[in-house]
Amino acid sequence: MPDAADYKDEGSNTIAAAAASPYFSMPHMRQLGLFNIEGVSCQEPVEVPLGAVARMAEQSKGKDTTIGHWEIAGLISDRPLSTFPDGFPRELTEALERETGRGILCNRPYSGTEVIRDYGEEHMRTGALIVYTSADSVLQIAAHEDVVPVEELYRYCEIARRLCTGPWGVGRVIARPFEGEYPFKRTARRHDFSLEPPEKTMLDHIKESGRDVLAVGKINDIFAGRGVTEFVRTAGNAEGIDRTLEYMARDFEGLCFTNLVDYDMLYGHRNDVDGYAKALTYFDGRLTELLMALRDEDLLIITADHGCDPSTPSTDHSREYTPMVAFGRPVKMGVNLGTRTTFADIGATVLDYLGVDGATGGESFLSQILRGAV
Repeated sequence: MPDAADYKDEGSNTIAAAAASPYFSMPHMRQLGLFNIEGVSCQEPVEVPLGAVARMAEQSKGKDTTIGHWEIAGLISDRPLSTFPDGFPRELTEALERETGRGILCNRPYSGTEVIRDYGEEHMRTGALIVYTSADSVLQIAAHEDVVPVEELYRYCEIARRLCTGPWGVGRVIARPFEGEYPFKRTARRHDFSLEPPEKTMLDHIKESGRDVLAVGKINDIFAGRGVTEFVRTAGNAEGIDRTLEYMARDFEGLCFTNLVDYDMLYGHRNDVDGYAKALTYFDGRLTELLMALRDEDLLIITADHGCDPSTPSTDHSREYTPMVAFGRPVKMGVNLGTRTTFADIGATVLDYLGVDGATGGESFLSQILRGAV
């Protein structure tokens, strides 16, 4: 984005980085129009995409998961969430020690895999919690499941979530359980404890209208459970697609909102270009299952909440435009909406399609992509 330099992300281009890998192949997304999106030049576009596409600009101040998802759901954040590049203030860590009854190790920005490598054995000896952050607005607590049972770790994170308000108001407190012997391995029982959105989002409006809001992956955590009628957490992209297909097989009316977490967690944050490319290729390979499961009245929107270029020195998210690809029987082929001014246009469009009233920070593009009455 034009302000990428303000976030130390100048030159970041996640899709181009992944496409440079020999493991990258997305023929189905290409047919839908991914490479017809404004500014995407890493692969050849098709003459007439099967779907409707747009390039989405982030209007909120930030580039993290919480801010990005909130904006997709219609809420634009004027201020970035708090970050702690020098670690958390002593007042906060002392309060956390006092309320958990455990000491604290690390307390600075760190890679999630490296922090358990460097502090895991000391944690095993002392029982002290490994507390760390990143360039993102997060407080993360890592603990071995044999030392701190997962439910106890979740309770400690709930304490941290209660403490982290005001100037300490991180977007997410994350439980990071790990297991085994050195070198330790993180488990799939991660759990995010998010700030509640300060205003209503499209999820609230849909739920209040009596419709379903089915959340897959981290969605329930990102919105602190607000506006969700049913949720399922997942251990990775494959399970996220499986659970989405299960929801699609049900006769529901409303929204199924899915987050596939592996792209940045396993590959972007670890600067693994080939791994990122393989994950995108895997999604493209399973996309046909999702498309075949669509019913006549279903509208599918594929998008992202931020960039996470795996080829740059940074291991953080990147301030980039995101793609929007819409497909379904009601969607006109070959519509290119150019660049939209906010992710919130997606939330406005979802509400418009469902016929749900509710204010968002965006503008619906539904009339531009629909074939006609559904």
